[in-house]
Amino acid sequence: MAGIDTTQMEAGLEDFTPEQLAKVDEIIGSHKSKPGALIPVLEQVQDVCGYLPMAIQYRVAKGLNLPVANVYGVVTFYSFFTMVPRGKHVIRVCLGTACYVRGGQRILEELVHSLGIEPGECTDDRNFSLETVRCLGACGLAPVVVIDEDTHGQMKPAKLTGVLAQYR
Repeated sequence: MAGIDTTQMEAGLEDFTPEQLAKVDEIIGSHKSKPGALIPVLEQVQDVCGYLPMAIQYRVAKGLNLPVANVYGVVTFYSFFTMVPRGKHVIRVCLGTACYVRGGQRILEELVHSLGIEPGECTDDRNFSLETVRCLGACGLAPVVVIDEDTHGQMKPAKLTGVLAQYR
């Protein structure tokens, strides 16, 4: 992997425990000789680490004997992979037409204010991540907020505090 500063690539590993890194190495080792293993390895590694920063991508690439560019390409192509930490609870605010018209943007603004983060970010305590989506397919319940797998329909800014309390 000519031209890559391995010291810089491995510098981000201090965010992970020795147990997490051992588990990452175990996952890589169990898939090392299997063709097409990259996506399953990345899924399992993300489950262990919570996200896939460049240092972890480098470790996966090195362990699977793949170019880092291949790993990065897969991570950035598929939306279920993330290079930034996600919170324990992922909040998705629908901004599709029905939700937007019925106040989805106000819901988003209230969440940004109360959580102190923007869409795509995670709270400092890593309890919540905030995302926006274009449609959740629940237009009859607009505006809709989904937290993890729970759908909260006909959401109002005043209801958010009580809903978020269920996930603290």
